[in-house]
Amino acid sequence: MTRNTKLVSAVLAVSLLAGCSGQGGDHQATDGKTNGSSGGDGQVTLTFWRNSGNDTENAAYDKLVASFMEKNPGIKVEMTPIPYSDYDTKLRVSISSGSPPDIMALDAPTLGSYAHAGALKPLTSYFKADGNMDDIPKSTLATYTYQNEIYMAPLTESSIALFYNKKLFEAKGIPLPSKNPDEPWTWEQVLDAAKKINDPAGGVFGIDPAQGFNNAGATAYFKYPIIWQFGGELMDAEGKTSKGYLDSPETKKALEFFADLYNKHSVSALEYPPDPFPNGKLGMTVDGSWSLAYLAEKFPNFKLGVDYDIAPLPKGSKQAVANGSWALGISAKSQHADAAWKFVNFVTSKEGQIAYSSMTKDIPSRYSAAKEFPELNEYPKNVFVVQNQKYGRPRPITPIFPQMSEAVNKLFEEIVIGKRNVDASVAEAVKKIDKAYADMDKQK
Repeated sequence: MTRNTKLVSAVLAVSLLAGCSGQGGDHQATDGKTNGSSGGDGQVTLTFWRNSGNDTENAAYDKLVASFMEKNPGIKVEMTPIPYSDYDTKLRVSISSGSPPDIMALDAPTLGSYAHAGALKPLTSYFKADGNMDDIPKSTLATYTYQNEIYMAPLTESSIALFYNKKLFEAKGIPLPSKNPDEPWTWEQVLDAAKKINDPAGGVFGIDPAQGFNNAGATAYFKYPIIWQFGGELMDAEGKTSKGYLDSPETKKALEFFADLYNKHSVSALEYPPDPFPNGKLGMTVDGSWSLAYLAEKFPNFKLGVDYDIAPLPKGSKQAVANGSWALGISAKSQHADAAWKFVNFVTSKEGQIAYSSMTKDIPSRYSAAKEFPELNEYPKNVFVVQNQKYGRPRPITPIFPQMSEAVNKLFEEIVIGKRNVDASVAEAVKKIDKAYADMDKQK
């Protein structure tokens, strides 16, 4: 997943317009220095900002940067890892003040804000020249495309699936779901199994369908797929309006089914004890590929293949899963865009992704890189990989993503926690989203 994103504020994103109106060319920073430089010996220096990850991720990036500079002695990359909690704010300030880094890491949902503000250089021509586009799923490239231009180069992917407790299934005589990524259960089959497992008096619930109600980012990643799976949508393709999409019959059907899991069938709960799935308090949970390592480390006696297994996400009328993770973009103000692309293309190439994922165990975004890891082509990780490659979908690509995500998060809360009428809640959410876009336009 996007390891849940701290989303860009649309209000601040709009404020970037004043400082990011161009799409390239020379730029003098406010401190008298350019955002990239050429030394007296002809060496190009690139600045690269990214969110600081864990020790393994940081080491992987260190290795990639060192390898790139060894292969390209004429280019020096000055990488600055910034703590996750400060990253978005510092990056926005650097852009609005006219001194952005040449290269920046961005989380997929923030694309619309930065691209709309003119902060990013379009990369479509670079991709067509030597970016090996056919090696990346079309749905993944779509995640980093705004108004028909590709703005970011993906490095890794993540995905979610249906985790189920085998022993609870077997105790109730429930047939196990297929492990084939192309043969998911329907949501009706999931509901039927959840009812049989459900035992609220004993503290056991059938399913946690979407990781609770923590924040807007969780809603975006875990809850959007059920809307798509029932044939619904959230916004139009241009990311301008939710009218006719979020209020469609298909979307409402998905919302009603989701709310019924809690309020009609009582197979889901608003609160669970700590780690309910490995502690035998949940029959099923929708969770991410990263949880395999977590469960293996924290619950060694709760074993994959013995105590639990995974299956593809359920479907309604179709299969769907949210895609998109951290990716690399180039500043519209970079004086060294060609050199910056050379670095970005190196890091996100097949070889770069293999080097990175060999250390981090993340899922590469390229077909060719994923094929090089036997574990990604075998159960259980092939479920996550195939889902992303074949059924992945971008979250709405819109400059008002934070407001849209918050409105949808509130919508889910109202119909589940507040037990509010779906029609009324949807109408209010559509109004909020469309107003946010209209307000943004007024500030241009």
